[in-house]
Amino acid sequence: MDFTFTEEQQAAVEAAKAVFSGVTPDAIPSPALTPGAVAEDLDRPLWSRLAAADLLGLVVSPDHGGGGLDPVALCLVLRESARVLARVPLLETSAVAMTVDRYAPPTTAADLLPRVSRGELVLTAASQGRTGHDPAERAVTARRDGTGWILDGLQTAVPWAHGADIIAVPAHTPDGDTVLALVPRTHDGLVLTAQYSTSGELLAELRLDAVRLDSTHVIDSEGAWDWLRGLLTTGTCALALGLGEAVLTMTSQYTGKREQFGHPVATFQAVAVQTADRYIDLRAMEVTLWQAAWRLAGGAEAALPAAGDIAVAKIWASEGVRRVVQTAQHLHGGFGADTDYPLHRYHAWAKHLELSLGPAAAHEEALGDLLAAHPLD
Repeated sequence: MDFTFTEEQQAAVEAAKAVFSGVTPDAIPSPALTPGAVAEDLDRPLWSRLAAADLLGLVVSPDHGGGGLDPVALCLVLRESARVLARVPLLETSAVAMTVDRYAPPTTAADLLPRVSRGELVLTAASQGRTGHDPAERAVTARRDGTGWILDGLQTAVPWAHGADIIAVPAHTPDGDTVLALVPRTHDGLVLTAQYSTSGELLAELRLDAVRLDSTHVIDSEGAWDWLRGLLTTGTCALALGLGEAVLTMTSQYTGKREQFGHPVATFQAVAVQTADRYIDLRAMEVTLWQAAWRLAGGAEAALPAAGDIAVAKIWASEGVRRVVQTAQHLHGGFGADTDYPLHRYHAWAKHLELSLGPAAAHEEALGDLLAAHPLD
């Protein structure tokens, strides 16, 4: 196996590091001290810098002003963003843009994607469903009305919805098919109600009441929602990896300086064993992430579909990021709960990512279903 990244992918990482180098995780109020949202909008100055560095169009085709790179490159950049808790919908905008590029009518792609690459449009996706446990596509109905569509239903915990221009909403038709609706945030019949994540970010409950869309705003190509869902899930695994790596670095630096009995606590066997275990977690998260991203990018056929690799990545990410931040809190002692120290912010973001991914047991069940449907020789 060759895990070497291409020159283009490495260049994207360097550009991302340059942009994110000026971001500090504690630039906004602490979620532990804020009863509502820590901020009403995404980090617009950072969004502009990402656009100037051509990172918002990273996975958009060159025909629409983008870089034409693959999900692996996107995950590399997302990992860098999570190290500093960047408050931007880079994952959601990139994933929806890539889906539009791949599945939407050419006129729709030509209208939206150049503006995405320039940073003029913010996209997000409603992927949690009504409760966060049921399939997202079952939460909204879509029925044809002449040449257009009518949507009804409710989605919960939609990230960055209040600041997005367009929200991608999966919905099911009376025939049992799934379509992907591109709903403008200010569209008639769409109501957003404030919700809050464990990281203190503003989410939205999205209610659709007879929302009418013309056919250019509804992607009915088979596989569009599955593709978007795979991108969102794999990208979330990349965020979990970047966050976990940043937390383990913080823990290493702290335990290397903190002394007890005249010695750094990092030299104690119990501390070394725990940090070593978390390092192994991160390496497992990394290798399963790149396998899933590679399959999405068009990697070789395998006995299982790409959904199997994504499920394995989700299992490691949801369990691994939780273990990393819990160990970090334990090894930091009371200092880890100090709201003047950034670790508690990483813990809150990690919990949000863990909840977004769902419990590992659910992914293990999904993987078992795939194995049953595709017996290995």
